[in-house]
This record gives sequence, structure tokens and C-alpha cells, in this order.
Amino acid sequence: MTRQIGPVNPSALARPVGFSHGVEVQGGRVLFLAGQVAHDKDGTIVGKGDLVAQFRQVCENLRTVLTSAGGQLTDVVKLTIYVLDVNEYKSRSKAIGAVYREYFGKHFPAMTLVGVRDLYDASQGCLIEIEGFACLP
Repeated sequence: MTRQIGPVNPSALARPVGFSHGVEVQGGRVLFLAGQVAHDKDGTIVGKGDLVAQFRQVCENLRTVLTSAGGQLTDVVKLTIYVLDVNEYKSRSKAIGAVYREYFGKHFPAMTLVGVRDLYDASQGCLIEIEGFACLP
């Protein structure tokens, strides 16, 4: 069986914008993505104080994990986004969306945004952390 990934967006629910209500997967391997923050390869925080710059670095880190396992960002089926400030995320959503499209194109996995009081790396300046899983061929 070849791998198939498809969105599940029932008409009985509100039309999703920028995410899918569900993603159905048939076949393939599952890759679990640990929470990624805005560390570069040397462990330095990229974009201190800049949520959009940190979002870009997190996307880059996710892509690195996926490509090292033989996948790509369009293999992602679920993302959970943790932010220290939901209002800041919402106010920067247009810029974040532009970065998202640079990396994911029009691929919209199931997503959850969670506002949190703290992140493990917040004391180093991290504002966002993203985890998820992908279905690889």
C-alpha cells in the first residue's frame, strides 16, 4: 500500500482557515517531532524578542529533522504550537502565516495553538515551541 495523507474537514464544522480539522493517513512510517525552539545548530537562540524570527527558526529546525529522516514538511500531519503570549501570536499572525507558507506552502495539517505560562527554554529567550508528528513514505 502506498502512503496517502488527506485532510478531513466535515461540512458540519466551521470551515478551517490555516489548518485541517483532521488528517487521515494510510500507510507510511510515523515520525514524532520533539518540541523545537529557536536554537540554531550551535544552540544559540535566533531572534530574541522576535516571535516571527523564532517561528522561522523553528520551521527550519522541523525541516531539518524531517529531511534527516527522509521526509519533508508536507509529510507533517499534526502540529502543536506553544506560545508564551497568544495575543502577540494573533497580532503577528499575518507575518507568521507568510513564513508558514514559505515552508509548508498550502499544506495545512491538524494544528493546535496553546498559550502557556512557561517554556523550558523561556529563560534563554524562547517565545515559541512547536512539536508534532509526520507520516513518512
